[in-house]
Amino acid sequence: MKIDNIKPGEIEKRSFEIIESELQREGIILPSKYEHIIKRCIHTSADFDYAKTMYFAKDAVEGIVEAIRNGGTIVTDTKMAKSGINKKKLEEYGARVECYIGDEDVATEAKERGVTRSYVSMEKAASLKGPVVFAIGNAPTALFSIVELFKEKKIKPAGVIGVPVGFVNVVESKEVLIDSGLPVIVNRGRKGGSNIAACIVNAILYNQ
Repeated sequence: MKIDNIKPGEIEKRSFEIIESELQREGIILPSKYEHIIKRCIHTSADFDYAKTMYFAKDAVEGIVEAIRNGGTIVTDTKMAKSGINKKKLEEYGARVECYIGDEDVATEAKERGVTRSYVSMEKAASLKGPVVFAIGNAPTALFSIVELFKEKKIKPAGVIGVPVGFVNVVESKEVLIDSGLPVIVNRGRKGGSNIAACIVNAILYNQ
């Protein structure tokens, strides 16, 4: 087996060239407006299904861009998603990323109410000032919480990235999110993850 001798700085460039080549070979044409996001999802996962399953509500990307440029807050449902987002790039716009899943008050309230910490952490985010973007890659209950808070007029997020991974309520939560009328980016089906949530934020950041 031949191993390509590629310099470290060229690996990502070569990866995207391979992605583009394989898309062309399969006759898949990505919408130009979202091409940078979909390709980064494929790059992160090595899964070309993202070329077919990504859903973008009208003005969702624009809303997220505006929120970042106005120093907004990205709220994640996992520390992994938070760690994967390029904070240096966010700081260029005075924006930040928060995750409340490990907070003691969130854990206590979730236990008392018999709900998930992800559900309660979204409620905690409702008190944030300024534009808020949710980036959810793990917990369907976080999406249900966001939709309920929106219906109760307790939040009006600039955008919601809904890409939980798994089997229980994952598909359903994504469809509920799509039907909510919120400005959303969703990967339909079971696939997703914290790494995908982070890479979508980064793709938007890198395209500024």
